[in-house]
Amino acid sequence: MTFLRNALGVLCVLGLFLMVPVQANTTKWLNQDKQTAAQPQAEPDSFGRETPRGTVQGLLKAIAAGDDELATKYLDGRYLASSKTPNREIVERLIVALDAGGRLYPDLQINHSSEGNLSDNLPSDIDKVGEIVLMNERFDILLNRRVDDNGVAFWQVSAQTLQNLPTTTKHTQTLSERLKFSTAQTDTESKYWLELAALLLLVVALYAVINLLVWLLYWVSKLAYTAISHKPFRVTPSVIMPLSLVVVALILPEVMLKLGVPLTLRNSFGRIKDMIAWGAVAWLMLRLLDAVFRRAEANSLKRARPEQVSILNLLRKVAKVFLLIFVLILIFGNLGFDLTTGIAALGVGGLALAFGAQKSIENLIGSVVVVADRPVHVGDYCKFGTYEGVVTDIGIRSTRIRTLNRTVVTVPNGEFSSLQIENFTARDMFYFLHELFIKRTADLAEIERMIAELQAYLAAHELTNDEWNQVWIRQLRQDCYVIEMRAYIAAADARDFYAKQTKLLIDVLRQVEQYSVEHALPSQSVLIDKEHD
Repeated sequence: MTFLRNALGVLCVLGLFLMVPVQANTTKWLNQDKQTAAQPQAEPDSFGRETPRGTVQGLLKAIAAGDDELATKYLDGRYLASSKTPNREIVERLIVALDAGGRLYPDLQINHSSEGNLSDNLPSDIDKVGEIVLMNERFDILLNRRVDDNGVAFWQVSAQTLQNLPTTTKHTQTLSERLKFSTAQTDTESKYWLELAALLLLVVALYAVINLLVWLLYWVSKLAYTAISHKPFRVTPSVIMPLSLVVVALILPEVMLKLGVPLTLRNSFGRIKDMIAWGAVAWLMLRLLDAVFRRAEANSLKRARPEQVSILNLLRKVAKVFLLIFVLILIFGNLGFDLTTGIAALGVGGLALAFGAQKSIENLIGSVVVVADRPVHVGDYCKFGTYEGVVTDIGIRSTRIRTLNRTVVTVPNGEFSSLQIENFTARDMFYFLHELFIKRTADLAEIERMIAELQAYLAAHELTNDEWNQVWIRQLRQDCYVIEMRAYIAAADARDFYAKQTKLLIDVLRQVEQYSVEHALPSQSVLIDKEHD
């Protein structure tokens, strides 16, 4: 049940956070729906070129299939019509340039709307989707937005990019050819599988080298840290594998480019690489989060603050959930899924769940307030409302108090944080307040001398301090003088105080014995009237 309550609280908090973008975009979506209903839908482009991302993906598919005629549909038709170079040769130049030095943006960075990217400081009809870096020059891969006679908008590789292509098409040796897996005469389908096998072999070899280097770096760092600081090295070997995967994912694109892996294979494998990279980053971050929170929990226990452990445990779970959701969004985005609807549904569901669990959220916030404000700690003796006792546990949902009757009172943290709490353990000294009842038959001069000497005796006693020492006549009754004694006693806890208070009272009573006074005791007088005959 505790796990379910914790999970419910986490989902509620996530729902509130996720509802922020949903509420901000609700009006925008409604307006878009109205405009869509009012305007007639334009016919889609038959080659999927409505967006820059669709054009790039379609061009890569045509190149991978070896269909040069289809590939020309993604190039600027006006340039092809005016150029004296055959279309097939232009396509070959583009393929050679892309394989030799083409760096396309990941799919998530390429705009997926028909208007293109309007915030890239380029004309509204031009989008940049990558660049080509050859030995002597560097130029952008640009797409140009056009509209045909039927009003259908589409994107094509711009004439500016095609004009910058090198005129000589020298064959670049691929990875499979470098490894003697294939030759330039190998058919296209067989060459693709051989290239894939060579790439997998490259990835395995690269990971083995990087993993060995990371292990070496780990041991060198451990030896150097322990030798310099003389403290234990707290980084565990569990971070080595995810760290190795992250490093491989960072350097693999450049390695593939340098070793001649074709762009189509680099692009398709790049999606898998990105998913593995984000998964490795999440894995590494989870390891680091565990290490950081374990250290924080150990410090809390070392400082005698066990109530912080439950809150730290909750924060660790919330951080992990946010991290995993973020990584899943990136991974599914790389796969081409549109997550807008899913995020909106998750936000609406989270809001509904939050309304249904208001008390759980209130208690969750109350527990954070109790731990942050720290009015009490576990082990403190406190009084709140009509209860008083020792705090035994401060959890995520409630605080438990063991009363003087040895019963356990469970108070929800939402209510506990709003109560007036009196912490007796936090006091720095105990209040000594007692009264002496002296008969009115005592001589007034003797009373005056006793009060003055008791005042000096309290001030000089070993158990009192200079905070407040006073002896005075508080009240005059018909039968006695009420003499009040005030002082403060330094004590570790209540039991220590009661022992010291008993000693001080006995010392005071012995001091009073030196004076010609009597203690007034409760008495009753009975008068008997005897009648005579």
